[in-house]
Amino acid sequence: MKRALVALAALLSLQAFGALKEGAQAPEFTAPASMAGKEIKFSLADALKKGPVVVYFYPAAYTGGCNIQAHTFSENADKFAAAGASIIGVSLDTIDRLNKFSADPQYCAGKIAVASDPDGKIAKSYELQVRDAKPGAKTTTGEEIGHGFAERTTFVVTQDGKVAATIGGVAPDENAKKALETVQKLKKG
Repeated sequence: MKRALVALAALLSLQAFGALKEGAQAPEFTAPASMAGKEIKFSLADALKKGPVVVYFYPAAYTGGCNIQAHTFSENADKFAAAGASIIGVSLDTIDRLNKFSADPQYCAGKIAVASDPDGKIAKSYELQVRDAKPGAKTTTGEEIGHGFAERTTFVVTQDGKVAATIGGVAPDENAKKALETVQKLKKG
């Protein structure tokens, strides 16, 4: 019982993070991004013209949880598209690292775009906490990370620019699955 209460308290504290809440206006942004290893310019306003957008923030490419999350999003990319939604991952990674990550068949697999937010400005506009770089932190490929980390949080943004769901405090794969459930519900109306 005590363990369950501690777990519940931890979960509630994670969900009490300062992120934008459901119904809030999502800040528009434009950022350098990568899709299938090629640099592109991502504009939330342009993407919303085509349908809802899943904006997911993650700490760093090529790290344990982020690898799982990107893989789960890419495995389900066709289901997101069938629901009319597009996906953009956002981290403080460099565009060079994202070019590799976006094309890597184990993770983004050329199916989802990832944007570079090197100073955390986009993450902060979504009221996310950005932690400082952790000295000596390395990716799963052995490279030094060398940048700060945005908290893992996903926003489902409707075509009118409103946040339909804020997903945080869950495992990386659950984060992607909950985003898919949300866009599928939006499609059903």
